[in-house]
Amino acid sequence: MLGAIAGDIIESIHEFGPPAVPGTPLIKPHSHYTDDTVLTVATARCLLDGVDYATAYREAYQANRDQSWGLQFMQWGDDPDRGPYNSFGNGSAMRVSPIGFWTRSLEDALRDAERSAAVTHDHPEGIRGAQATAHAIVLARTGASGEVILEAVREHHGYALDEPIPVIQRTSRYNEICQGTVPPAIRIACHASSFEEVMQVWIGLDANTDTLACIAGGIAEARFGVPAWIREAAMQGLEPEQVALVERFYKEAGNRPN
Repeated sequence: MLGAIAGDIIESIHEFGPPAVPGTPLIKPHSHYTDDTVLTVATARCLLDGVDYATAYREAYQANRDQSWGLQFMQWGDDPDRGPYNSFGNGSAMRVSPIGFWTRSLEDALRDAERSAAVTHDHPEGIRGAQATAHAIVLARTGASGEVILEAVREHHGYALDEPIPVIQRTSRYNEICQGTVPPAIRIACHASSFEEVMQVWIGLDANTDTLACIAGGIAEARFGVPAWIREAAMQGLEPEQVALVERFYKEAGNRPN
């Protein structure tokens, strides 16, 4: 989960380009969290306290209205009677990482990923993006290699995941849909050899960097862990109540029975 938050913070200042030049520091003084972090923390709250996803997401939106929310999500967040709106935007995938770290079986992860997505992103592509991301995290937590993760996601979720990394780097553009962002995020997270490498790839792209790095960051955390200096910087960038919830999440997730 903190890997997703760190990815969001690291890439927040690069979201609308231009691509960062080689050697650019991953975190700068004006790096900040976005709506991606707000909803990731809200997902963790659901798992910790049993709050339903729709309620938690609406409350998170209402408490953080100054973030750059999508129009349809804002309309949904302002109307407590409104149901899901058939979205296949990448919001379902960027907020799902806590589920991959919390659940104790792949079956549970896929079920909860669908539930978290379906309150807004009930289009099959919106659900697929969330489930594929959670699936990758669960496998990475068990020590699966990048290639094993890629093959499992290909088989179970139907993403191709074969595009060469240089092609992704050359052709990536701003994209807000699951089918345009989840595959490259998983591909990069499974190809890289460190958390830092994953983040370095994204800051050099002309793309929706914060959400790509948020999706990839959760997988990269499960594969490599989050380096101490990035963990510390990310936590310093959060509000006190967010820090408390993140710390509680890791404590309780680690103590859950298998």
